[in-house]
Amino acid sequence: MTETLQKKNTGSETLRVVTWRCTVCGFVFHGEKPPKGCPVCHSPSHEFIPDMDHRQLTYDGRPFDVLLINGSTHRAGNTGYMADIAEEMLRERGMNYRRYNLSEYSIDYCWCCYAVRAESCTFPCRNRKDDMPAFHEMLAASKAVIVVSPINWNGMSVRLKAFLDRTTCMENLYHLGKPGLTEGKVVGILVNGHEDGAIKTAMDIWLNFQQMGYVPAPFGIAFRTHGSQFNSSTDREFFHNDELIVRHTRGVVNNVIAMMQLGIEEKLKGNLVPVTE
Repeated sequence: MTETLQKKNTGSETLRVVTWRCTVCGFVFHGEKPPKGCPVCHSPSHEFIPDMDHRQLTYDGRPFDVLLINGSTHRAGNTGYMADIAEEMLRERGMNYRRYNLSEYSIDYCWCCYAVRAESCTFPCRNRKDDMPAFHEMLAASKAVIVVSPINWNGMSVRLKAFLDRTTCMENLYHLGKPGLTEGKVVGILVNGHEDGAIKTAMDIWLNFQQMGYVPAPFGIAFRTHGSQFNSSTDREFFHNDELIVRHTRGVVNNVIAMMQLGIEEKLKGNLVPVTE
């Protein structure tokens, strides 16, 4: 993290000056605290994090239950609130989980090696330079995944799309006649947005996991929107005072846990016929 000490005008005190980075647009600010808002993309202050020298994400190899993914560009926005509710439920139930806000990590676009030839799309992924290889390992190690997504233009965010595109190397294991790493695992999907597109977004996300052999939790998809008749600036207050988003989010998390605890992954392993595109 870039950090310096500067003296105030009185010369009697020192001020800790930190370099802050907006996780949405990358704007950099120097100060003791982050700015009240980003002057470039107008994101609020909680989208800023200390700007640390990037270290590639690694997986420590320890098994865990649930991988919780916040796919929003705004890590602390309305989708982040939905992820907070899910995380609270996981904690209450004593689950061993790991949460990641994708906006804080480096995930390159898919190189589309499969378009050259099927054998070129291999696992581990040929791109080992960003944070996605660690996510591949965690997808294989976890028993379940809960994905929380915003609605951006009737679809998922570009960050989540890049994340899911990069799972192609795991999907392609079946085409190459190799053992899969994810069949029988459980998935839950949570969608949050201003207006239309919730069901389409959820189905687009589900299709990616279906191609990897994931099993949807019963009642495992929930979505909550506000409405196009309202200004998006009012969404935050609406969602934070909405009982339905809490009830439905907690319900999906409960159902993912219940499905996972049936041991469905072990029961299905070796008994499935991969049918993928």
